[in-house]
Amino acid sequence: MLNKTIRLGIAAGILAWAILQFVGGNIGNGIMLVLLSGLVVFTYFRNEHILISFWHLRKNNMAKAEKSLSRIKKPEAALIKGQLAYYYMLMGMIESQRGLGKAETLLRKALNTGLRMKHDQAMVKLQLAGVAVSKRRKREAQVLLTEVKKLDTRGMLNDQVKMIKAQMKRI
Repeated sequence: MLNKTIRLGIAAGILAWAILQFVGGNIGNGIMLVLLSGLVVFTYFRNEHILISFWHLRKNNMAKAEKSLSRIKKPEAALIKGQLAYYYMLMGMIESQRGLGKAETLLRKALNTGLRMKHDQAMVKLQLAGVAVSKRRKREAQVLLTEVKKLDTRGMLNDQVKMIKAQMKRI
């Protein structure tokens, strides 16, 4: 995986090469190089390993999702702030399948780092509510569920909220 500044340097070099192609009259080559430069810039904002991990997570293949995320060495240095939040979110979701201690820390890091989309924040808070219920912290789970309801404007997480509320009644 390339460093952030190296990616931008490569994109600038490809763009300069594209301009040379345009000046030389090779319009097709120039267009192709501009598109290639755009792809490199896209990977600056959207890390390819995180995208692949999301895809595997959607297919419920936790092992491959974790393998894809493990390819990111030193995430604090290699990822920008938004990517780092999603890295923590994915790692927290994977860890929640194993144990709750490390998962809770990672999910809280994801919230503190700054998830962009409200439904992602709602999903993380729902996971945290599940962790709180399993650790018998009913009041914290209730607060998190009310925040989930506020953030989930489309009602996609209603079934999961009802399921956690049913678990809370058993406590």
